[in-house]
Amino acid sequence: MIKSLRWAALAAVLVMPLAAPTPAQARDRSAPAYTVPLATAVHALPVAAEVRTGYQRTSFKHWNAGNNPNDGCNTRAEVLISEAIDPPLILPGCKLSGGRWWSYYDSKWISSAAALDVDHMVPLAEAWDSGASQWTAGRREAYANDLDVPTSLVAVSAASNRSKADQDPAQWLPPTVEVTCRYLSEWVATKLRWGLTADAEEVDALKQLAQSCPGTNVTYQPAP
Repeated sequence: MIKSLRWAALAAVLVMPLAAPTPAQARDRSAPAYTVPLATAVHALPVAAEVRTGYQRTSFKHWNAGNNPNDGCNTRAEVLISEAIDPPLILPGCKLSGGRWWSYYDSKWISSAAALDVDHMVPLAEAWDSGASQWTAGRREAYANDLDVPTSLVAVSAASNRSKADQDPAQWLPPTVEVTCRYLSEWVATKLRWGLTADAEEVDALKQLAQSCPGTNVTYQPAP
């Protein structure tokens, strides 16, 4: 459970919460987007116990050929190219040279693609626990390579991603407190997009955290 000191820090710092991306910012135009306050979105999450039985990371095929199978760039590379602040050179075989990225979890500039991880906003293990165990292999692959909205996959420092591991917001939040509202918005949006559940501890944490994010909305598009 998040420590009481963490709650105090959030209440003191989160005075200008970051809103979720607007529908105009979403990459996918094929489905309607819904925008609701964060607290409302949290209440919309189905509550269910998590079940890890049978999970294997290989149950989610990643990284696949991405949106353009002919360009030689897999999903990971496409995210890095899309999120680069200073674009890298794209060499043969989609090897990336140079470039610069902003890791929003820990407020760090990263100047090497090799020092970045592409994080699944809701980790694969958490997705499995929350309903993906019942999906087809094809739907799990679609989830693991979701390029249709910009918040499903995020390029961040390897250190911050590995600190997060498969934890939900009741157990881990970005070390940069100022981005907590943004992170919660993107977490809840991903769960709503894919129809994933949340366990009781997770929902309790999200409800309490949402109180410090009164101006934050969640924008999500149901996955096909």
